[in-house]
Amino acid sequence: MSSTPHDPFYSSPFGPFYRRHTPYMVQPEYRIYEMNKRLQSRTEDSDNLWWDAFATEFFEDDATLTLSFCLEDGPKRYTIGRTLIPRYFSTVFEGGVTDLYYILKHSKESYHNSSITVDCDQCAMVTQHGKPMFTKVCTEGRLTLEFTFDDLMRIKTWHFTIRQYRELVPRSILAMHAQDPQVLDQLSKNITRMGLTNFTLNYLRLCVILEPMQELMSRHKTYNLSPRDCLKTCLFQKWQRMVAPPAEPTRQPTTKRRKRKNSTSSTSNSGAGNTANSTGSKKKAPAANLSLSSQVPGLGAIPNCSLNPGRDGDLCHSTAVTPSGQFKEKH
Repeated sequence: MSSTPHDPFYSSPFGPFYRRHTPYMVQPEYRIYEMNKRLQSRTEDSDNLWWDAFATEFFEDDATLTLSFCLEDGPKRYTIGRTLIPRYFSTVFEGGVTDLYYILKHSKESYHNSSITVDCDQCAMVTQHGKPMFTKVCTEGRLTLEFTFDDLMRIKTWHFTIRQYRELVPRSILAMHAQDPQVLDQLSKNITRMGLTNFTLNYLRLCVILEPMQELMSRHKTYNLSPRDCLKTCLFQKWQRMVAPPAEPTRQPTTKRRKRKNSTSSTSNSGAGNTANSTGSKKKAPAANLSLSSQVPGLGAIPNCSLNPGRDGDLCHSTAVTPSGQFKEKH
């Protein structure tokens, strides 16, 4: 019986790191130390399966990785999802890097209900380049990590803001080529941009196109549809979400309670109410007969309010009587 990757005793030909990591509880900063050790165990034969196993061990299924830095043409910000994270780390080594590790100094941890946040304002990403020349690059910035508060303690969000970088060339190499001006001129040129190689920068630019296409790729993989059908289905569903009206909250009908009427009290109240209405109408009658024309000679205003707006959008307008007896509308 042949073993499969789902077998707990499965031995991968790509090393023991292909299996899911054993659950345990450690400090978040120690997880970065373990990630550095895993990156150092990488070999030239590490393929996509090795990088997928690396991402599965240290990143959640819905993890995101964000890089922020400033280039000559302005600030840049790239965010990639979980499916593109393995390829990001592999592009670092494809650009001539032989070693990669992160150094966290004076990091602050904050614990929440379901996550742990690590904020390190003095983080350094150190890369050792073997080509085009032997150079050590120190990329400094702020690293903010969010871990899941469970046994696996994997990274949910990764945000690295690059502030500055330094490229260090050994003195021995400079002394070796001191008499060769062409080599010295080549050594004086930067081999990275903000500490990132051209392979990594090109991949991040490509991720701007690949990230929105993740829905198309997953639909193609799940339903085995053609790319054109996947695009049509995704666009139609997005159009439905845009056209569909928002769901209105259901209102509970208010139940009215009937009040019992007393015959004696109702008759007395009705009698008192009739007398009050009659006296009230007698009191209001003189006030109704008063008008503005009686108080101001030669001018009378008749209020005329309607729901139809006037010329200026007003709901109410009045009609004024001039001394000559003509009517004139006033808005």
